[in-house]
Amino acid sequence: MKKILVTGSVGQIGSELTLELRKRFGGSNVVAGINRTQPTGELADSGPFLKVDTTNIEELASAVKKYNIDTIYHLAAVLSAVGEKNPGLAWNIGVNGLYNVLEVAREYKCAVFFPSSIGAFGPTTPLDNTPQDTIQRPTSMYGVTKVTGEMLCDYYFLRFGVDTRGVRYPGIISNVTLPGGGTTDYAVEIFYEAVKHGRFTCPLEKGTFLDMMYMPDAIDAAINLMEADPSKLKHRNAFNISAMSFDPEILAAEIRKHIPDFVMDYDVDPMKQKIADSWPNYMNDTAAREEWGWNPKFNLESMTADMLKVIREKHSKGLI
Repeated sequence: MKKILVTGSVGQIGSELTLELRKRFGGSNVVAGINRTQPTGELADSGPFLKVDTTNIEELASAVKKYNIDTIYHLAAVLSAVGEKNPGLAWNIGVNGLYNVLEVAREYKCAVFFPSSIGAFGPTTPLDNTPQDTIQRPTSMYGVTKVTGEMLCDYYFLRFGVDTRGVRYPGIISNVTLPGGGTTDYAVEIFYEAVKHGRFTCPLEKGTFLDMMYMPDAIDAAINLMEADPSKLKHRNAFNISAMSFDPEILAAEIRKHIPDFVMDYDVDPMKQKIADSWPNYMNDTAAREEWGWNPKFNLESMTADMLKVIREKHSKGLI
């Protein structure tokens, strides 16, 4: 049975990925690595957790040794908008933290999952049908750390044989964990505001198309890639994966099918808009589909219906 460590386990993706891994591989076999934020509820009760600061290589190595870890899902990171406010922190966690993870993985023979992002692309990248292999010149520190991470993972596979694998996530939409400072956060916040207040002020301009994905598909992508036959992986790291692409107006129109009186206006955040304008409208994910069977289950319509159903239930119970 696998022994798994998840860094960043209380983050937006990590909190849900950790629970799904515990369902599949057993609660005692999946360790939730935490740093500043303590786990609560099911995340705290369903399996072990301990402090793991990925910028502290001794602490990381101690956790791997203690639990005989053979697979690390490395999700500790600083998101795009937050990273622009504190680029030094974004670099330290995004690059130095990953370097430590790869060094520990090399020494203790661990496989590593590293999530890259649409943020790894830049304004000179083709925006439509963005190829798997193309120019990457990001203009945010978040993007710089992701490109560096992709290259580090490739290096550790080619130089040391570390089993590194990863995807380029689009914006992630979740009904469980609130967003934490990303450029695509509006696509989560809009649902909560629609249910609670019937209106939303969008920080991105109309016509700003971005790749998006519902959290269940994001979780499946990580696990399915790590379980894939390695002999079929030509790219290994940083697979483009996509599920849907929309701009704020399209998303608002879909919400109005369920909440007809929903109103949206705009107050554009210049920093977020600049970042969003440098990211693809939609990525070509043919390589992921062909090499390990990527196939998302949710589109805009099914995702919107499920998001509103869950958030309405939470609101009726006074949970939000």
